[in-house]
Amino acid sequence: MEQETKIFGIRAVIEAINSGKTIDKVFVQKGLKGELFQELDSLLRKNAVNISYVPIEKLNRLSRNNNHQGVVAQISPIEFYDLDTLVTNVSESGKTPLFLLLDQLSDVRNFGAIIRTAECTGVDGIIIQKKGGAPVNGDTIKTSAGAVFKVPICKVDHIKDAMFYLQASGIKIISATEKTENTIYDVSFKEPCAIIMGSEGKGVSPSVLKLSDAKAKLPMYGDIGSLNVSVACGAFLYEVVRQRL
Repeated sequence: MEQETKIFGIRAVIEAINSGKTIDKVFVQKGLKGELFQELDSLLRKNAVNISYVPIEKLNRLSRNNNHQGVVAQISPIEFYDLDTLVTNVSESGKTPLFLLLDQLSDVRNFGAIIRTAECTGVDGIIIQKKGGAPVNGDTIKTSAGAVFKVPICKVDHIKDAMFYLQASGIKIISATEKTENTIYDVSFKEPCAIIMGSEGKGVSPSVLKLSDAKAKLPMYGDIGSLNVSVACGAFLYEVVRQRL
């Protein structure tokens, strides 16, 4: 599956972008030059595509030594949803909206596990940022057990923009963070809400926390002090299910 979602070569990647394909990430050989590459580079920046500059050995591995011309792109195997359309459709459906925002989550297996739990708990949509987050690739699909094809996923330029839009639509933003006295059992998830899960290392970023309507943490009794983000997300989502039953 992962091999099927990669394309190689400068011209091929340019054509893919121009034809409207969703490019998750482009790996570019360090020091690559030339007119055709300049054309690609400006196109990538215009479309805010995630770029990673890597040694040629990495590209050889990614392309299995195909003629990559210094460029390998990861194409998303799914179509992403428009946030405005998704929120409107969910609001008009008559159910109480539940969204999930992922703030710079980087591990594809965590991402896949979260999508799987989201599908099982009735999440209406997952919102991720275009840059800096985990891609939807073969590993994501496998770990999600196919749920990636069932839960709408939106890509936005900035998580904060999505937060403003959701708040303006009457949806409460709740951040999962240990930087609060409130546990998940002190917060109401019964009204329309969106839960923000942070990155594996840093958690929810401070600027995002400031804009949140509420914060909640999981009570911890062990010495380690933190859970894997996909496990923590599952605990949050099942508290939503419990409250809404």
